[in-house]
Amino acid sequence: MIQMKAIKKIYSTGKVDVEALRGIDLQVENNEFISIMGPSGSGKSTLMNIMGCLDTPTSGEYYLDKEKVQTKSPNHLAEIRNQKIGFVFQNFNLLPYATAFENVEVPLIFKGVSSKKRRKRAEELLDKVGLKDRMDHKPTELSGGEMQRVSIARALACEPNLILADEPTGNLDSISGGEIVDLFENLWKQGHTIVVITHDTGISRRTQRIVKLRDGMVVDGF
Repeated sequence: MIQMKAIKKIYSTGKVDVEALRGIDLQVENNEFISIMGPSGSGKSTLMNIMGCLDTPTSGEYYLDKEKVQTKSPNHLAEIRNQKIGFVFQNFNLLPYATAFENVEVPLIFKGVSSKKRRKRAEELLDKVGLKDRMDHKPTELSGGEMQRVSIARALACEPNLILADEPTGNLDSISGGEIVDLFENLWKQGHTIVVITHDTGISRRTQRIVKLRDGMVVDGF
């Protein structure tokens, strides 16, 4: 699913170059559930952005589904993100004035799916995450756990195999966080590949493999 070879990322800030990633070698198999851990500044978010085709490496090679992606055009990268990757964020990133249903519908609109098929798909996904009776509610009318469930439903809208989650339980209480981990585990058992950035050992203990970063390098969990 994911193959990274000698990935480096350097940010230029005036006269100083910051090496965020210093030669990452990492492979994630299809239908694997892994967590990525490390202290602040270790390169976790930079690595996630490159995995999700939101950023490109300074050097090295990144293959997603055997496709070399870092040389692709911005439009092609946008297509890859829409078709192959579902994103789940700590802050949910939901449209505040849209209902749960409308938030899940957004990726399908960008994909050009018809209104009838969008409605059927969004309803199925909200039912899947236990929110069928809340689909007309806006984010301000939902709990943190419910907002994250909407976020997960939206991530699944275009049927991606790869789910990337950045601190998905960071803003949740322990009970809601545990329910979200249960949901990820069920998605993994259904065949999804899941990569989670987390500080939460409650999540990492339930993944198949823990990849540890330090100073922009993988130090454990190759």
